[in-house]
Formats: sequence, structure tokens, C-alpha cells
Amino acid sequence: MTQNADWWRGAVIYQIYPRSFQDDTGNGTGDLRGITRRLDHVASLGVDAIWVSPFFTSPMADMGYDVADHRGIDPSFGTMEDFEAMVARAHELGLKVIIDQVFSHSSEEHPFFAESRQSRDNPKADWYIWADPKIDGTPPNNWLAIFGGPAWTWDSRRKQYYMHQFLPQQPDFNAHNPDVQDWIIDTMQFWLDKGVDGFRLDAINHLFHSADLQDNPPDWREKDEADSKPFEMQYPIHSKNQPENLKFMERVRDLLDAHPGTMAVGEIGEGHHPIERLTEYSKDGERLHMGYTLALAGAEFSAAHVRKQVEGFFAPGLDGYPCWAMSSHDFNRPVTRWADVAADQDAFAKLAGAVLLTLPGGICLYQGEELGQADTELARDEIVDPEGFAFWPEVKGRDASRTPMMWEAAAPQGGFSTADKTWLPTKPPQVARAVDTQDGVEGSVLETFRALLTLRRNETSLRTGDTVFLDVADPVLAFVRGADIVCVFNIGRDPVSVADIDTGDALLALNAKVDGDLHLGPNGVWIGKLAK
Repeated sequence: MTQNADWWRGAVIYQIYPRSFQDDTGNGTGDLRGITRRLDHVASLGVDAIWVSPFFTSPMADMGYDVADHRGIDPSFGTMEDFEAMVARAHELGLKVIIDQVFSHSSEEHPFFAESRQSRDNPKADWYIWADPKIDGTPPNNWLAIFGGPAWTWDSRRKQYYMHQFLPQQPDFNAHNPDVQDWIIDTMQFWLDKGVDGFRLDAINHLFHSADLQDNPPDWREKDEADSKPFEMQYPIHSKNQPENLKFMERVRDLLDAHPGTMAVGEIGEGHHPIERLTEYSKDGERLHMGYTLALAGAEFSAAHVRKQVEGFFAPGLDGYPCWAMSSHDFNRPVTRWADVAADQDAFAKLAGAVLLTLPGGICLYQGEELGQADTELARDEIVDPEGFAFWPEVKGRDASRTPMMWEAAAPQGGFSTADKTWLPTKPPQVARAVDTQDGVEGSVLETFRALLTLRRNETSLRTGDTVFLDVADPVLAFVRGADIVCVFNIGRDPVSVADIDTGDALLALNAKVDGDLHLGPNGVWIGKLAK
């Protein structure tokens, strides 16, 4: 493989959610051998790397993000030998391998927590965040958990509360403890020795908390009514985003710099100052290589919104590096979220992919995005996500975007599994968009993504060029990458024409043509090459 230490700049990373990618054991749940079998498809897209969501030992209270052994493989996914075979096959295909690491918390079944909760003076007593109750027995402060309720759970053995920013089954590590910090670095080294090329650090700005446990203030943003999630009604300035976090990111960078060609992208979950946080955590050459952001994935998809996010991140004085995504295992799929501006499912899937794959920075594609998949409609009794249980029906959880990848339309379960029942159901609208229905079909969503990825790989300007936005009227988004690639998009359902713009020679035109002016049909796309 090419040993380019900066391979991640402008790279496209394909996210694999192991439970839903490919089941090779017939138990209805995806596994590592299944991933290995399907890597040819990923390589055929033209991406640079895969990001594999957690496959570690876990009781699966949060589908693997509750880790009971950060260096072990959960038997439902296979063995360490299966993991090593997956890495080897990915490297044969020219794909880098990035794995999730969950260091802000563990499972309550982790041996460290089992020991920590036994007493206040055992060797792991200070590895988690423990606090005495208030005099009336209530939790030590007002911090709330993202999945609902207080961020504190009472433990009768220690007669203290432990902190969890997610589920009660996910106690938070005490990163202020130097032994915990050393263990995190040692765990990363363990996986580097296994041949991985990088890490996606889950919820990494949650790693440190304010040691004095001050109450969080109310959300500074004005709200007309209560949020469906109480956590969103606080401004969590004390429960996360502490300055110690940034210092520790420098230590993580030192580790990776000792292994040229490796990288880290951090998930910086932040609704209050997202751009500032992302740039802090991905300060060039000092901290993480990239800040993973779903800032584009809000309720609004418009030219103004995209321009605001990109220009904000690359504003003068900021020197971070973004990794953009429009969907993930935690977010709705674009064609569902933004149906209000979609001409039709295919056209919008291509438009969203074209916008994403022409942006400056790193890119994450989520499995099925290249097929134009929509969210799966699920009944209440079909969901398994704790977020859905907590906030139904206003928030139905994350399962709708986590249903299995579809490979062969005529095969049982869309080719995902031979089991009669899969962990989440396969349904006809998703099966109809299986890989084999689009592979080699001119104009399909899949082939359009392949064409876009080929352009990004071949055109240096699209990978690493500067970005200059053009002043055009909504709903048109237009910018020039580098000195020679012009990108124009109609984020709307009605045809539009754009005058006085140098379109160059067509590299990719979707429902678009030049006849004096540039004419874009509904969700039309124009990518052209300018004469130098």
C-alpha cells in the first residue's frame, strides 16, 4: 500500500455497521467474515478506507457502544483471526482500516467497572466517576443523560452515584486518572500492532468532565417549548468539552505520529459551538487529524446552510480539518430527512452524494448511501434501540437507518443473511435497491457514486483544492474547487437557470445542460473543468 502519511487529506471513508453489513454465520446478525466477503464491493466504489463500527466484546445494551473488553472480539462478530483476515483483505484491496474506539465510557459489565463498584479503595476505585449524594439523597448535580433521565445512577455497594452520559449501563471512565489515560494509549497501541491504519474516536469530547461537578446552566439558545430530549435543554459546559480533553488529544497525536500513515478522526458531538469545537480538536499537526461532523445533517438542506458550514470551518484563523458526513448509524438517511427538497428518491440521492463528494476535507459515506437507501419504516415492536424506547413516538430511535445492507434482490433477506429472522427486519423498499439491481446499470445511484468517487480521486482540486463560493441565488449552490473545478447544484424541485457563470467542460452532468446559460433540472448537478 502507498505509504503516504497524509493519505487522509481529502480521503473518502466508507462506514460499515457490522451488525447490518453481511451475515456469514446465518444467525441474523452481521459479522467480520461477512465484511471480508463484501469488501470487493467497497473497493469497487473507489473509496480510500473503511471505518468499522464497534465489534468488541459487549452485552449490546447500546449495540456495541457499551464495550466490556476494548481488546476483545464479541463472539457474535467472530474471532481475532477473523478480524486479522479482514484487515489483510482490506489492505490487499488498497483500503485503509479505521476502527471505532469508545473511551468515554465502558459497559457496566467491564471487569474494570465490576471491580470499581466493589469498594472505595480497590485498585480500580478511581477509574470511573463516583460522587456522594446530596444531603437529601439526590444526585450530586443536575447533569442529564443523552438517552434520558439523570446522568447519575445509585450504587448500593459504594453508597455513591456513578456518572453515565449515555445509558446507566455505560458508566463513564474517569479520564482525570493518569492510569486511565495510560490504558487508553496502550489500547490504541494494541490495535495499531494489529495493523489498523487509524481510529474513529467515539464521543471524544465527552472524555473529561469538570472535577468540581458544577451544575450545567440552561441551554443558552432560546426555545419556545420543551425539547423532546431533556438533555438538549442544558448547556453542558461542565459535563464535557473540558480543556484537559485538548491536552490529551495531543498525546494521542504523539502516538499516531510515531506510526506514520496512521490517523484519528474524532466524533465531536456538540450542538452549541460545533465549528469552534471541531477546529479545536483537529488543530492541524497538533491534535486529531480530522473532526467528524454531521453539521450538514440538520433539518435544513439548502445552499445557504452548506455554504455557512463550509465557510465557517475554513474561516481565517481556524486551522482544523473537517470530515463531513450526511448520514450514519445515528442519523436519518438523506433521502428521508430532506424529502421536502427531493425531486424523487434517485435524483436527490445523486444530488446529495454530489454535494458531499465535492466538499473540501475528508468525507464519510455510510453503507447504503451509495444505493440511495431511505430509512426503513419500523413498527414499535420492531425497534431495539434504547433511544427509541426512551423517546417514542416523537423520536423513534436510530434503527431506521441501521437495517441490513441489501445485496441481491431475489435472495432471502436481500442476500444479507440466510436466517429466517434478522436482528432488524429487511423490507421490500430496501430490497428493491439492492446492489445487484444497480451494479453496471447506467445512470443508477450506485454507478453515479462510482463516477463521483472516480472524479474525486482523479482531480486533485476536488481532494485538496481551496474552495471559493460563487454568489448565486437560492436554491442554487455553486463553488469552485482549486483553480479548475466548478460545481453547481440545484437544491430544489423546480428547474432553474444560472447566467454569467463559467461552466467549463462537463465532467459530470445530471439533469443539467449548457445552452448559453446553465440549465439545471430538479436536483440537477453540473461539475465542469475550467480552462487554466
